Amino acid sequence: MTDGLLVVDKPQDWTSHDVVARSRRLCGTRKVGHAGTLDPMATGVLVLGVGRATRLLTFLVGCDKDYTATVRLGQATVTDDAEGEVTAAAGAPGLTRDAVVAAVVGLTGEIQQVPSSVSAIKVKGERAYHRARAGEDVALPARPVTVSRFSVGEVRALEVEGVPVVDVDVEVTVSSGTYVRALARDLGAALGTGGHLTALRRTRVGGFGIEDAQPLADLEARLAAGTPMPITPIADAARAAFVVRDLDAAEARTLGFGQRLASAVPGRAEPVAAIGPDGTLVAMLDETRPTARSLVVFAPASS
Repeated sequence: MTDGLLVVDKPQDWTSHDVVARSRRLCGTRKVGHAGTLDPMATGVLVLGVGRATRLLTFLVGCDKDYTATVRLGQATVTDDAEGEVTAAAGAPGLTRDAVVAAVVGLTGEIQQVPSSVSAIKVKGERAYHRARAGEDVALPARPVTVSRFSVGEVRALEVEGVPVVDVDVEVTVSSGTYVRALARDLGAALGTGGHLTALRRTRVGGFGIEDAQPLADLEARLAAGTPMPITPIADAARAAFVVRDLDAAEARTLGFGQRLASAVPGRAEPVAAIGPDGTLVAMLDETRPTARSLVVFAPASS
């Protein structure tokens, strides 16, 4: 088994756990995890760690992400997406593209966002979505997120069950922890009506784009043909996803023994992949201070 990352194009109506379970069979190991959940309705990039690369997932979760989505304005739902019951249908008659573009400005940049009540955030030890679906009124506090891009594409007026609504295709780049369905909800609120997602596709997680993602059907075909899974080796995956520090032999030995090094660039906030002279990933480093601290040390793979 190769330790590394497998990037899957998650199909609609599958949970992220479903994809992990299938990938365990495809890769022949129980040691598979994912770097950030996608809702069942969503499709697109789901980064999986295989073997020792599961230890990289903590750092990948914090990467920024790209999405394409369709927002329906004029209706609100209990889940802020198309899977939930409609709770209000004020409609959006006469809503213009210019009004949508103007409202998007207020949801771009560093903002305070209230997560959806059916998010996976824990409230007193229990996931918010469990409480919400049990009928509890879940109130989550706002938290800071960054929406670095919120582009408006095609805008279409249509009628749904007698209600005039407007569908808006958007593209967003967001920080970790941002809920795109909450953006849809808040866009509707900013325009004086409801809003929810009808489609969502993740097109990038950090350095991994949709062009790197493999449909599950293709992976199944590889297994049937006896072809190895397209797993990116752990060191190559680290180079693609993180800032890299190339080590000499002495530095690699120092980190391998659990000792500390001086930071190469003191003060940088992002995790650093320390690569040895033989091309192996030695450790993930925290260089926020003058002395680098190992966040994870990768012991040599067992033979």
